[in-house]
Amino acid sequence: MREIAGIAGFQALAGQHVAISEWITITQQRIDTFADATSDHQWIHVDAERCARESPYGGTVAHGFLTLSLLPAMLQNALDMAGIGMAINYGLNKVRFPAPVPVGSRLRARLDIVSVDALAEGAQVSWAVTMEREGDVKPVCVAEFLMRCYP
Repeated sequence: MREIAGIAGFQALAGQHVAISEWITITQQRIDTFADATSDHQWIHVDAERCARESPYGGTVAHGFLTLSLLPAMLQNALDMAGIGMAINYGLNKVRFPAPVPVGSRLRARLDIVSVDALAEGAQVSWAVTMEREGDVKPVCVAEFLMRCYP
């Protein structure tokens, strides 16, 4: 786990690779729970029998937005943000899902700080995030993530 000491710690790391998260396993239960929460029950996510017959992946795959929604958990298990009283998700500038996430995959995130911009009472940190699937060279998600941090 990478320790970052307050706003100054983020500023010192601007332009650098910062951390790699722990692995998170994508189970069918996680996919089904996400499908229920979002009402997205497209067959490529929830119908294993049909996927075995018709899908090029041979089984179910996670929703792209499920993959993206794991980013806060990945940040939390990769970083200890000492001196930050509150960090909020401010948004995303660009997100792509270059490769599928078959059920049973293990994912982790590579986290780089692109920039740190001062705010009146804190800072906005721009992260370059690359989520990778264990055993695959192509990323499953790449995103520019904006986080606002306040002491």
